[in-house]
Amino acid sequence: MVIPEVIGHFIGGRAARSSYGKTFGVPDPATGKEYTQVEVGVEADVNRAVREAQAALTEGTWSWQPPAARAAVLDRIAAGIGIRAGQIAGFEAFGAGLPAAQARQQAAQAASCFRRAAEASTAPPADRPAELARLGSTLRRPEGVAGVITSWRTPFLALARAVAPALAAGCTVVLQVDVWAPLSAALLPEIVTEAGLPAGVLNIVHGTGNWRGEGATARTTARDALVAHPNVPLIWFTGDAAAGERAAREAAARRKRLLADLPGNAPCVVLEDADLDRAVGGALFGAFALNGGRRTASSRVLAARPVYSAVLARLAEEADRLRVGAPGDPLTEVGPLVHAEHYDRVTSAMRRAIRDGARPVAGGQRAAGLAEGNYLAPTVLADVTPDMAIFGDVLSAPVLCVTPFDTDGEAVTLASALAGAPAAYLWTAERQRANWLALAIGTPVTWVNAHNPGDLRTSDDATATREAVDFYTRPTVVYTAQDDTPAPRLGGR
Repeated sequence: MVIPEVIGHFIGGRAARSSYGKTFGVPDPATGKEYTQVEVGVEADVNRAVREAQAALTEGTWSWQPPAARAAVLDRIAAGIGIRAGQIAGFEAFGAGLPAAQARQQAAQAASCFRRAAEASTAPPADRPAELARLGSTLRRPEGVAGVITSWRTPFLALARAVAPALAAGCTVVLQVDVWAPLSAALLPEIVTEAGLPAGVLNIVHGTGNWRGEGATARTTARDALVAHPNVPLIWFTGDAAAGERAAREAAARRKRLLADLPGNAPCVVLEDADLDRAVGGALFGAFALNGGRRTASSRVLAARPVYSAVLARLAEEADRLRVGAPGDPLTEVGPLVHAEHYDRVTSAMRRAIRDGARPVAGGQRAAGLAEGNYLAPTVLADVTPDMAIFGDVLSAPVLCVTPFDTDGEAVTLASALAGAPAAYLWTAERQRANWLALAIGTPVTWVNAHNPGDLRTSDDATATREAVDFYTRPTVVYTAQDDTPAPRLGGR
């Protein structure tokens, strides 16, 4: 695996240096040592990227060529990702700390994002109901230059989910890559160029990282400049809730559309009649796979009082068995957290929870035998109550909090207190009870006696992709007369 010494911007189909001629270092999650330098991205770099994207939009052919032609390019991008799946997984492991075996599955899902987007771009639009005198149909055109801001959580899959539907819609894109995990995105320019994507259709700008030199103010960071740019009418944002809320306010003030793809604590409700082996297995997978960074991580287990002790014992036993180690090791199940700042935030939150009365029954400290790097032992905290800060914190880490409940109504109250939960998991033998709980909790997706293996936006990939493509377009309703009915007139004529 060859790591680039410097990762640069990609603007107008070419590698580009920072406008300030500066770089920042990125540390390896497993050792804390810097492994590459990244070009600093600030407002001037975003402006260059937007100009190239705007030129590709207005002067190029990408946006107005037949959808089948765009789909062919997207399919070739998917193929290029598939060919490099091993390399992408290796970069995700080395740069983001994800276990390599799990990262390879994420690479496969990234390729699927482009294939599904290709299919969605050629699907016929739904017509409005026909009328006797006129036919109405909804046509969609690309919105313009799309701003895409991605996260360090499963970074290559995150950018694929956002970029693929934007390209399928005919938009041009300025992508701002997360500073903690920029490595796998460095493969994207080669992939899209080989696939025949025209220059300027996809542009990549990095952030400021840990550089704090001239011009590195809040108003000139790449992320803020992209959200504020007047020629970027819509933003796809992937990141933490606080940054997402700030981006939403900035976008709203400028009348831009913003889609916030945010992680959350998905409640995993275990009722007294549940199959505990399956429930515990599903909860552990959801909480600890991808180092706890899945968008729909089941990091909050709500257990009925009669089975609470049994659930805790099984969770603790299984968590202690998980293999923590080097992310490149194919046997590793939990790797290091992506960055030292994130490790410090997570361990600080755990210490506070323990002071507040939470009880660690597994983990709670650095993984044994790993003195350097951001390694945290898979942690299970018992007796977590909704008044503790950690109950609502979205840690995106291998930390699982367990809370007892006495009634179904209390379970709904606890689950509903997890603001922004993207999914819920219910374990019970009673289907009718599960349906009632699913409706009462009201998350976008609910899994009953099963765990979501793919971390999907919804349970229907095709529908989710179609909706994502639609986000990047503006609908226009066209009515066409079907007969010679005269137009109404004024003046009694």
